[in-house]
Amino acid sequence: MKDSQVTRNQEPVSSATIVDNDRRRLLALLSVAAGASTLGASANSAKADSEPLPMPRRALTGRDESGKSVFRSFDVTPQVVTFESRPGLVFWEIYATGGTPGLTGREPDPMLTKDGAVPPANGSLFRMVLFPPRPPEGTKPNPGAFDAFMKEAAEKIPGWAENAHYERDNPGMHTTDTLDYVVIIRGELILELDDGKTVHLRQGDCVVQNGTRHRWRNPLSEPCLAAAVLIGGRRQG
Repeated sequence: MKDSQVTRNQEPVSSATIVDNDRRRLLALLSVAAGASTLGASANSAKADSEPLPMPRRALTGRDESGKSVFRSFDVTPQVVTFESRPGLVFWEIYATGGTPGLTGREPDPMLTKDGAVPPANGSLFRMVLFPPRPPEGTKPNPGAFDAFMKEAAEKIPGWAENAHYERDNPGMHTTDTLDYVVIIRGELILELDDGKTVHLRQGDCVVQNGTRHRWRNPLSEPCLAAAVLIGGRRQG
């Protein structure tokens, strides 16, 4: 993947910034390799006439020492998470805040050191998710799939499995103490709530998830790409 280029009109960067950029570039290359292999597997199981989904890139802005707005990077996030226990599922962790943003424009990139996936109260998380295609007809559930996924999730995204409250007896059902804004970028998803109530979401449809119990299901034989912003809240009642 060829590095994207951004025209920069700014003061000379510091040595710390150079080190930060070098680390980001290395992590991004590793992330592209991991994500590309997963996307390739998903594309093989999609419809023959389906175009492969592109790797989402992130334009990260900030300010230089003189206060001018600048592009700090334009590449794939260093946080790309794939799952061997759930092939085709990919998380692109775009950005996160732990509280009210300071907006100095010189904050370090949180994705270089991020651990955990459910934001604290007043915190936020911007994530893009690739949902794998529906299983082929006749596929039987793997009795060890839940434990394998929870173990892998705990290793790759510390705190996510516990704070997402996934239900062992209801595969996929989970609840987080967050307000989520979700947009379907490509493909389709079924959103299910309590009592089996569902809505069929298509490209461009949006969801406001008010900390409710839910699960997602891809009804198609091709992947679905969705963007989500999670805002940490405090559950009341």
